[in-house]
This record gives sequence, C-alpha cells and structure tokens, in this order.
Amino acid sequence: MRNLIIFFRRYFNFFLFLLLEVICIVLVFQKNDFQHTAYVNSANRISGKMYDQYNQVEYYLHLTATNDSLVRENARLRNYLATTYDLLDTTSGIHSDTLRRYSDDTLHKLVESKVRKYFYREAKVVNNDINQHEVNYITIHRGRLQGVQPNMGVISSSGIVGVVRSVSDNYAVVLSLLSKVRSLSFSGKLYRTGEAGKVQWDGGSGMYATLRDIPRSATVHKGDTVVTSGYSSFFPPYIPIGYVDSVTVEDKASTSYSIRLRLATNFYNLEYVYVTENLLKDEQENLEDSTRAIK
Repeated sequence: MRNLIIFFRRYFNFFLFLLLEVICIVLVFQKNDFQHTAYVNSANRISGKMYDQYNQVEYYLHLTATNDSLVRENARLRNYLATTYDLLDTTSGIHSDTLRRYSDDTLHKLVESKVRKYFYREAKVVNNDINQHEVNYITIHRGRLQGVQPNMGVISSSGIVGVVRSVSDNYAVVLSLLSKVRSLSFSGKLYRTGEAGKVQWDGGSGMYATLRDIPRSATVHKGDTVVTSGYSSFFPPYIPIGYVDSVTVEDKASTSYSIRLRLATNFYNLEYVYVTENLLKDEQENLEDSTRAIK
C-alpha cells in the first residue's frame, strides 16, 4: 500500500494531465458538431469492423453444425427426386409413398404414378483410404441401427463413391470406387448419347477411372459426362460418375473405346456421403436369379 501511494505521488502530475486531457477531448466532441459527427462516424466504422470479425469467428465455429444441417436437408431433398421413384402398377393396390402426376385440364385425371424405389441416408466419413494400390476402404458413421446394410450404394454430392461391404451397429465400411476388385465395376453411360459400358479404377491416380465397352460407332467428345445407367441395383440412374478426359483404342482390332474419366467425386476431401437403399432390389435380384436357374 505504501509503495502504491508513493507511485501515485511521484506521477501525480502526469495522471492529472491525462485526466484534464480526456475532459478537454470529451468537451470538444460534445460541444462541436463537426468533431462530434466525425467521432460518431469513426466509432461506428470501428465497431462495425469489430462486429464483422466477431461474426466471422462465430460463423467458423458453427461450420460443423451448419454442414450437418445442410447434409440432412440434401438427403431429404434427394428423397423427393423423380429418379428416386419407379413406375407403379396402380391396379395392384394402394401405395402411400408414391409420386403422382395429374393432367392439367379441368378433369385433373391421374396420368402417372411412381412408387419409391430409392431412399437416401446421409452419413459422415470418419476414415478414408486413398493411397492403396489395390483396394481402398471408407468408414462412415452409419450402421445397422440406422438402416445401413451390405451392398447398398454410396454417393457424394458430386457423384458415386462405392458400395457398402460390412456394417456394425453404428458404422459401415464402404468398398471405394478406387479399388481394383474384379467384381467392383459400375454400369455407366454417356449422358449425351446413351451408350453404356463398364467403369472401373485402374489403380493409378485417385482422380481417374476407365470406361470400357463403348462401341467405336459412338461419338465421344472430351468433357462429355458419364452417369450411372440405372442397370445396377446399387445406384439410381443419372448419378454423375465422371467426365471424358481422353479416348483411345487399345487394339486396332477392338470394336470399343477405352475412355479415361476424370472422376466426379473428389476422394481427397470426402466428408459427407449418402447411402442409397434400393427398396426393390431384392425383388429384382430374386426374379433374375430364378430366371437364370431355369434350364
């Protein structure tokens, strides 16, 4: 306490000068319109910048919650896409989850009904292999308790990702498109002309894959979009797979192209995916298997 008193006694004149200076400045800004206006404008500008910086920091801290909300909203909207539904035989019964189209005239007749074929579930990526030369896996935070089962397709907001291989209660492991597995090839087609072929990764860059079995009679241009054909039970039609980067003929005697695709999905920054459930998959596969068994 004694030292504090000594300190104030020693610098009394300096602190008195500061106090009088502050009083003078306040009186100047209060009694003069020009100085008062300049002060208010400057204070507003400074406080505005401070609030802007604060809002940016607060927005950054809430990005995770914002992303989660957007992914859930995207999954909900995907479930309303027309490609999520398939044609419905209206004579077979009543289906509650359908998409109906009516005529535009005064009669308002039912023109077309479609039954839901695909259902989307959003999921967060918690592990992602991209550097293996043979097989790469992706782990997602969605499992059996959330309705995920093996052999469901997985897509991103940009394109296809892979197929679910195994599940636990709350997690699933996805066989990535970036895998050289003989059984893992996707049916893709040229969006512009419709010719279909097989898409498979060749073990090179994680940004490219190869589309084969496109006939040489097809007109293919660099930049053409390749989408899912709908022939596979994993994915709905017209999901982007990639874009034509180059077209070659491996053998002069070959009747088809080998097309290098730049993949639509960026596997290097994959954060969220959508698991696609084909609600009619079992019916289709059982019919196909029983037909093949007939001799």
